[in-house]
Amino acid sequence: MKVGIIGSAAVGQALGKAFLTEGYRVMIGTRDTSKESVVKWQKANPTAKVGSFKETAKFGDLIVLAVSGDVAQKAVELAGKENFSNKVVIDTTNPIAKAPPENGVLKFFTSLDRSLMEDLQKLLPEAKLVKAFNSIGNAVMYKPKFSEGTPTMFICGNDDAAKKIVTDILTSFGHETEDMGKAEAARAIEPLCILWCIPGFLRNQWTHSFKLLKK
Repeated sequence: MKVGIIGSAAVGQALGKAFLTEGYRVMIGTRDTSKESVVKWQKANPTAKVGSFKETAKFGDLIVLAVSGDVAQKAVELAGKENFSNKVVIDTTNPIAKAPPENGVLKFFTSLDRSLMEDLQKLLPEAKLVKAFNSIGNAVMYKPKFSEGTPTMFICGNDDAAKKIVTDILTSFGHETEDMGKAEAARAIEPLCILWCIPGFLRNQWTHSFKLLKK
């Protein structure tokens, strides 16, 4: 399977390397293919391709949206909405506002009655969006090791087959998956980013994850 990753910052690079390690063909999409960090990443991962957002969206059988939430819709437009049709899209974005955190608490530009994922799904009605990877940091996205056990990744999306594909990917990446249902569940999953970041801002702790315990 070919994976197109829209976004070349830390999350995109971490997931790109992870997919390469798992044997996928990968292209990283960036607005500037000559950017120093992108050139360095490609040298370290020579089998990967680098291209524009549009080239990357065309390339991918599966697409990962790994840009800042405030530019997510613009990135989709640049990539060409038609290039997302009938494809599984892993949505890693969070609607983080430009305002600084308050006592370690991030601010969002959405509300509890509307998630960024829902906005993106409306923008891409023919795509099969699945929320994932938004509630952890890039350092623990692939093969995380925790003494307490396997971490939980919360996902949601309207297409059950797409969620099965993403669940299989998450399993291979070292996570257990909890399917929270349809796209509306992103209203609860996206704010997990706020909770995850609080220890980071307050105590510089950035390598933790969530675990759902069941009786």
